[in-house]
Amino acid sequence: MIANGQPSLTALTAAAARAAHLIVDGEPVIFADTLAEAMLGERAEEFIAYHRAHGTHPVLAGARTQVTCRSRYAEDSLARGIEGGIGQYVLLGAGLDSFAYRSPLAGRVRVFEVDHPATQEYKRRVGGAAASGRALDGVTFVPVDFTRDSLAEALGRAGFDAGRPAFVSWLGVTMYLDEGAIEATVSALGRFAPGSEIVVDYMLPAGMRDAAGQTYAELVGQAAAERGEPWLSVFTPEAMAALLARHGFGPARDVGQRDMIPAAAWDRSDALHPAELSHIAHAVIGVRPSEPEVARHVGEAGEAGDQPPPAVPAYR
Repeated sequence: MIANGQPSLTALTAAAARAAHLIVDGEPVIFADTLAEAMLGERAEEFIAYHRAHGTHPVLAGARTQVTCRSRYAEDSLARGIEGGIGQYVLLGAGLDSFAYRSPLAGRVRVFEVDHPATQEYKRRVGGAAASGRALDGVTFVPVDFTRDSLAEALGRAGFDAGRPAFVSWLGVTMYLDEGAIEATVSALGRFAPGSEIVVDYMLPAGMRDAAGQTYAELVGQAAAERGEPWLSVFTPEAMAALLARHGFGPARDVGQRDMIPAAAWDRSDALHPAELSHIAHAVIGVRPSEPEVARHVGEAGEAGDQPPPAVPAYR
């Protein structure tokens, strides 16, 4: 549950997993969130200590795998979008994401962090310290309750330009929403300017998970429900692609955990291994018939919606 002035436990545990990756896991680093520990504030050691003591436990190792892979894929894709001219970045359910505070790309894009007001209240407190004095003029906090509020109206009030393409990252959220809230959000996103991209992750149904994914789902899903944050939605890749298509997105590239990062990154001796638990869908809003000149940033990929987004670049 979300308390006044405090983020959800989900946001805290995701940040702890990103932080712990740099502490307990070996090379190669999948995703370097160098501010994740700072974002945990005074509770950093409390949360990271679990990973230090029990880093090989399938739930903790699975959490680190999941959050680092999805974040790596999203930010690599965002980097390509920025190079192609995208100037707005919308993080739905931003949690304790630190992109705006640490990435050199943050100065090239206006960042809209959309989340519950309580999480944002906490983040305003710890974010300034985490940024170490760095100016954050390009960050706009957009308070939204996905189950009640209009995303489009909230973004509009915050200064989002719906006439310009945006990159949308929606990670670690859909499983906590019912299908109606997910559909309403995708509908709002589908009205973004052509050429806008979405990277969204979702949980697979039980019949599509492998043994590691099912073990993780059984243990974490039960714990999430007990703390008041139950998993409400799962999708097959076909169902997620159909959902996006209904609201104006082109063919979705479906990405399993193994393919979120280059194959070389799986050459490792620690406890991180890919699992069939969640996938990412990556899609672009197609050019509408009345707007033939937009979405040029897809460049060599052709007009938006004609082809899936390009593959993730070589491991750095």
